Amino acid sequence: MSTGLIALLDDIAALAKSAAVTLDDVAAQAMKAGAKSAGVVIDDAAVTPRYVVGFAAARELPIVMKIAKGSMINKLLYLLPAALALSVFAPWAITPFLMLGALFLCYEGAEKVYEALFPHKAHKHEAAIGREPEDPVELENRKVAGAIKTDFILSAEIMAITLSAVPDAGFWTQAAVLALVGAGITVAVYGSVALIVKADDAGLALATRETSTIFGRMLAGFGRFIVFAMPYFLQALAFIGTAAMIWVGGGIFVHGLEEFGFSGLAHIVHDLSAAAGRMAPFANDAAAWIASATGAGIVGLVVGIVLIPIVSQAVTPAWNAVKALRG
Repeated sequence: MSTGLIALLDDIAALAKSAAVTLDDVAAQAMKAGAKSAGVVIDDAAVTPRYVVGFAAARELPIVMKIAKGSMINKLLYLLPAALALSVFAPWAITPFLMLGALFLCYEGAEKVYEALFPHKAHKHEAAIGREPEDPVELENRKVAGAIKTDFILSAEIMAITLSAVPDAGFWTQAAVLALVGAGITVAVYGSVALIVKADDAGLALATRETSTIFGRMLAGFGRFIVFAMPYFLQALAFIGTAAMIWVGGGIFVHGLEEFGFSGLAHIVHDLSAAAGRMAPFANDAAAWIASATGAGIVGLVVGIVLIPIVSQAVTPAWNAVKALRG
C-alpha cells in the first residue's frame, strides 16, 4: 500500500516537473516570438492614438478600452484558432491573407496622405465611399470600428510572426505561445496608449497643484510643459502611425511577392538597405533599417495610391450592390 502511494507521488512529482518544464518552454518561446514581433508592436502603438485625436478628454479612455477589447477578441477568438487551423490544414494560405491585409494598410495610409495633401479631393473620395461627416456618437463608433479593423491586420501579422517563430513546437505549445503573446502585447500596447492620451490630464493636474516648495514648483513647471507639448506629440504620433501603416503594409506586400517568386522589389529594398549600412559604418544597423523601411514605405505608398480610385470606383459600388441585394 505504502509502495503504491510512493509510486503515485513519484508520478505526480514527475508530471509536475514536466509541466514546469513545459511552462518554462512556453514562456521562453513566447519571449522569443514577442521580440520578433517588436517592430509591428511599435507600429500598433503608434497607429492607435490617432483614433482618439479630436475627441473630448472624457471619451479618450473609453475609446481606447473599446479598441483594446476589440483587439483582444481579434487575437484570441479569431486569429489564434485561424492561425492554428491554417498551419495545420492550409499553410499555403497564410501569405495571401497577409498580402490582403497589406493592401488594406497601404490603402488606409495612402488615403491619409491624400487627405493631407488634397483635402477637397479627399472629401469627394470620402463621400464616394460613404464617409460623410456624422454626429459625434456615429463618428466615435466609426473611428473605433476603423481602429479595430486596422488592429486586426497588425494583429494578424503579429500572430503570423509568432507562429513562424515556433514552427517545430507541438500544437498545444503553439496555442499557448500565441495566446500568451497575443494577450501580453494587447495589454502592453493599449496600456501605453492609455498613458499617452491621458498624459495631458496628468500634466494639468501637476500644473494646477498648489504648492510652495521648490520641488512642487518644479513639478508644476513639468506639468505645464506636458500640457504644452502633448498636442504636438499626438500630432507626431498620428504622423508616425500613418507612416507605420504604409511601411508595414509595403513590407508585407514585398515579402509576399517574394514568397510567390516575384523577388525583384525585395532585392531592390535589400540592396538599398545594404548600401545604406555600408555608407554609415558607425550606425550601420540603424541606417540599414531606415533605408529598408523607406523602400517598403515607397512601395506601400504607390500601392495605396493605386488602390484609392479602385476602391472608390469599383470596390465600394460592388460592395454597396451586394448590401442592397442582401437588404
